[in-house]
Amino acid sequence: MNDIAHNLAQVQQRISAAAERCGRAPEEVSLLAVSKTKPASDIAQAIAAGQREFGENYVQEGTDKIALFREQGITGLTWHFIGPLQSNKSRLVAENFDWCHTIDRQKIAMRLSEQRPGELAPLNVLIQVNISDETSKSGIALAEVDALADLVSSLPGLRLRGLMAIPAPEQDYDKQFAVCQQMAVAFSALQRRYSGIDTLSLGMTDDMEAAIAAGSTMVRIGTAIFGARDYSARQGQ
Repeated sequence: MNDIAHNLAQVQQRISAAAERCGRAPEEVSLLAVSKTKPASDIAQAIAAGQREFGENYVQEGTDKIALFREQGITGLTWHFIGPLQSNKSRLVAENFDWCHTIDRQKIAMRLSEQRPGELAPLNVLIQVNISDETSKSGIALAEVDALADLVSSLPGLRLRGLMAIPAPEQDYDKQFAVCQQMAVAFSALQRRYSGIDTLSLGMTDDMEAAIAAGSTMVRIGTAIFGARDYSARQGQ
């Protein structure tokens, strides 16, 4: 077993243990492998180990990887865009990715819907919430979720699936859980308003246990799978 396969197995064990501790089935939590800045060879190792869902932060880097694996005839992969999205890059996301986690304004939602090719299924999208109110992070306030959800749910090229957040770094478990629980409450409220809401993208390497205990259905894990990132190797936005 190579290092990436070993790391994936360890992360899956962490997910299973966290789910079982709070009375959830491990199958309720999916693992999104965050492969940003990592070479295609690392992703290929993860694929060989059974991983099928990958998250990319940089549009051009992500589309290049998607094209590469398509050219190799590898099917069954699901690609998630999880980084901040500029308007001038929205078409590449609409045409190539299966998911976008970072909807935080009407303009981006409308552009993605308009640019989604008709022969593809609607783009699965999540509304990003800036749950810790950090000026350095994208996302909207919880109070703004309903208005944006109303718009997104009306757009034919999009399929609203739920919410995403990146809480501020915090080492204390109880504080992690309290923030994650705020997202879980908002997620439950969204589920009551719309059908098809099934995804709360919440939790990373350092806070996945608290996120799972609060109700996350998808954790985004990069470093624990692929190791530390070298941002100088990034291929661009």
